[in-house]
Amino acid sequence: MAEKGGGAEAPDKGIPRAATGISGLDAILNGGIPRGNVVLLSGACGTGKTTIALEMLCNGAKQGEAGLLLTTTEPVSRIVDNAVGYSFFEKNLVGKKVHFVDALEIFEELNLKPELESKDIDTFLRWLGRTVKERGASRVVIDSLTGICYRIPKRELIREFTYRMGRTLSDLGCTTIAASETQPGETRYSTFGVEEAVADGIILLGNHDSRGYLLRTLQVVKMRGTVHSRARYVVDLTSHGLIMVPMLKASMREG
Repeated sequence: MAEKGGGAEAPDKGIPRAATGISGLDAILNGGIPRGNVVLLSGACGTGKTTIALEMLCNGAKQGEAGLLLTTTEPVSRIVDNAVGYSFFEKNLVGKKVHFVDALEIFEELNLKPELESKDIDTFLRWLGRTVKERGASRVVIDSLTGICYRIPKRELIREFTYRMGRTLSDLGCTTIAASETQPGETRYSTFGVEEAVADGIILLGNHDSRGYLLRTLQVVKMRGTVHSRARYVVDLTSHGLIMVPMLKASMREG
């Protein structure tokens, strides 16, 4: 279905959604991410991937949906310390509705090899499915998918892993946000170029140089299960969370 003038259409009927709690993003997606989707949150360093993913997770927890964040990029303690300054983060939810897990600790616990082979991937996915069930999670954040894929030596195994991980989580009723790292100025949506092919959605974060000031941007490139705007938005990460402004309006303010 075609979008009308870059804006959001009326909500698609009958599609269960996981509202992100970010008003601008939910408007673009006609109410939220279709439940069960695996969405790449792609962007270079400093574009806000971790903060935005955490906001989606915390907003879901406030709606009664337990969430799991698997971190490969920094210790859990640092994520919590950095999150305390945001009003969307409530520390009392940690361990109850919001669960943090350090991937490096899990890899050691599961005795996985530095380079993951097929049997290691099987072991990890069994752990992931079991943990999601135990925590009752319906939202999962992988921060980052790239950090796991770096441990997989073969391109075909990366594609297989991404597909199987998404299938495992979708079958459990989870909506998944997988952070995907790219280099500044790249037009691709992932490091290895295969992850986006099996993802249900891509939300692209970037930077826009405006008169020497670097603005963060957000664009929904694709999202299976819903019509949506593909317009680019200027975003600001405030203490209250993400605020979005259409690029055109932001440009007019600069003039």
